[in-house]
Amino acid sequence: MSHAPERKEKDCLNCGTIIHGRFCHICGQENVVPKENFWKLVVHFFYDITHFDSKFFDTLRYLLFRPGFLPKEYMSGRRASYLNPIRMYIFTSAIFFLIFFAISGPENTFRLTDDEPFSRAGRDSMITILKKRIGKDTATVAQQQQLFLLSDTTREVRPSDLYKFAEDFIAVGTIGGDYRNRQEYDSVQQSLPAGKRDNWLQRLWNQKAIGLNEKYKQDPSRSNKDIANAILHRLPYLLFVSLPFFALILKLLYIRRKQFYYADHGIFAVNHYILSFILLLFVFLWNKLQDLSGWGIWNFMITVTVIAWPLYLLLAMKRFYGQGWGKTFVKFILLNLVGLIVQVILLVIFSLFSIFQL
Repeated sequence: MSHAPERKEKDCLNCGTIIHGRFCHICGQENVVPKENFWKLVVHFFYDITHFDSKFFDTLRYLLFRPGFLPKEYMSGRRASYLNPIRMYIFTSAIFFLIFFAISGPENTFRLTDDEPFSRAGRDSMITILKKRIGKDTATVAQQQQLFLLSDTTREVRPSDLYKFAEDFIAVGTIGGDYRNRQEYDSVQQSLPAGKRDNWLQRLWNQKAIGLNEKYKQDPSRSNKDIANAILHRLPYLLFVSLPFFALILKLLYIRRKQFYYADHGIFAVNHYILSFILLLFVFLWNKLQDLSGWGIWNFMITVTVIAWPLYLLLAMKRFYGQGWGKTFVKFILLNLVGLIVQVILLVIFSLFSIFQL
């Protein structure tokens, strides 16, 4: 509610309904004088911000310290005192992925850019392998160039320095054989009987893989980074798509509890995802503090936070669904197993889709 004076007229300025009291019973707009000076506008702005913050922090407090409480309140119809779970999910996921992409690029997440110079032992090992290949007359010109580079003790050599000589680099594998280019693949397919040729799906994959291998042949070090980056930036969509599947698993686990509708399981799932985002943010924080201070306490905090995630889910299921510990624990195990399988399947699908977008 604003601090602006109430209008004497009782017609709603938004919808025209004659109202009784300060708010319109049709559209909900407050019946106040529309003109405000600058100071009142500033006061009104800060009031709305603090009102939102109050609801947000109250919701956050219950979410963190009372597992299963918020979805139970929502199911009971007590919703005005808490931030809407969908708004809360959008807010926390946005904050999480902003921080995640800021501090954890593909090279950090997948450890793709470990491009430290070779150690003396590492260089000697590589040189030994290349000399054996050359002695057997199986080495390519590229491998001879790699040997020459590694043998030059006047300069540092990194893995990326060797990539430029990798003539046989494969970014993405093909199905049914190794093909250097599209012409070779088409020629092999045309030489086969119709019944032994690749189906449309294999053909689609092989054509894409050949195109990527040709694209990254001159810059192999960029291939893994581009692929990982494409997959990482689809993680928000993957998690959002996984939400209804998580709710569906809960629906099947509690199918005999008729008082719970699919939407109730969905609200429970949304709250759990919000909690997961928050716990992961804490892990990022503890890890950063560990890097800055070197104190072992932060590693301990990371361990505690990671353990808290499944424990919280177990307690939330017990409180929300109201079953005994035995049944709850069995369903908790099944939820995690089936949920993991679903997440892996979705990850594979999204990874394939990401590759096709390159």
